[in-house]
Amino acid sequence: MLALSLAPVVGQTPALAASEPRAEIGFIEIDKDITLRRLIVPNSKAKGTVLFLHGFPETLYAWKDIALALGPDYEVHAFDWPGYGQSTRPRVDSFAYAPRDYARVLKAYIAKAGIERSSLIIYATDIGALPALLLALDEPRIAKSIIVGDFAPFDRPQHMYPSLQSLKVKPSAEQTRAHMNRTREEILENAFRRGLPKEAQFEVSAEFREDMARGWDQGGMTTADAFYHYYSHFTRDQNALEANLARLRTPVKAVWGERDLYINKEMGAEFARRTGAQLTLLPGIGHYPHLQAPARTIDEIRAAFR
Repeated sequence: MLALSLAPVVGQTPALAASEPRAEIGFIEIDKDITLRRLIVPNSKAKGTVLFLHGFPETLYAWKDIALALGPDYEVHAFDWPGYGQSTRPRVDSFAYAPRDYARVLKAYIAKAGIERSSLIIYATDIGALPALLLALDEPRIAKSIIVGDFAPFDRPQHMYPSLQSLKVKPSAEQTRAHMNRTREEILENAFRRGLPKEAQFEVSAEFREDMARGWDQGGMTTADAFYHYYSHFTRDQNALEANLARLRTPVKAVWGERDLYINKEMGAEFARRTGAQLTLLPGIGHYPHLQAPARTIDEIRAAFR
C-alpha cells in the first residue's frame, strides 16, 4: 500500500505541517439502530468529495492511504458497512443486511454528512457496488458519477467463485457461513492474494489486518454472518437492478481486475455492455485493485473529476 504518514515531517514549518492531510476517524449516527464508524480526510478548499465503499472482508482502513493521497485536493469519506469493522450490527428483524438496506444506509450517510451531491464521486467495490447502483436508480443525482468494480450486478453464478455460488442457495449457504466463521484467520490472511501468481501477490498493512480481525465479531454477529445475510437477499436485488437498467441515469464507469478470481471479468463486460458504461480492465490485477494497485485507483478518481 502507499506509504503515507499522518505525522508532520521533522523540521517542517508550522504552515506546511498544518496543510498536511489527516485522517479523522469517528462515528456518525444514521438512525436509532445504526451508528457507522467513518473516516474523513477534511479539506476546506476541496475540488470535490470522494466516498469510498468497501467490500468483504474489509473495513474503512482499506481506503486510508488512498484517502490521504487524495486529501490535498479532495474531501474524502469512507465508512464501515453495518456488520463490518466497528459499525453497529442491528438485529436482522429490523435490518436485513441486503443490498437494498445498504442503499438506504448510503443515502442516509450522504445526507447526514452534508455531502454536496453535484461534486461527489462514489467509488464502490464488491458488496458496496450494488447498493450504490440501486440508490442511483431512485436518486439519479446522488453523485456526479459512480465508479464500480469487481462485483456481481446480475444473477450469473457461473461467473462467481464456488463459495460465492454456494451462498446464493440453501442449504449450502448455511454450510458456507459456518465454514467462513471457522476459517476467519485463513480468510484474513489469504483473501486478498488468492488466485494471483506469486510475483503479483501483495501484503496489506498490519494496521488494516488488525482492524479487520478486531472488528470481525461484534455484538453477536460476525463479518461472515453479515456477508451471509447480504447474500440471502442478493439474487432478489440483482434482479431488481437488471429489470431497471433503463432507469440508470447517473454516469457510471466500471474498473475491473483482469485476474479477478471471485467475480469473473465477463461480469464486468456484460455490465458495461448493458449500461453503456466504460470498462477498464486492469492487467495482472485481482479482485482488490485498490489494495494491489492503489495508484490506479487514485488516477481513476482524478480522471472522474476531470
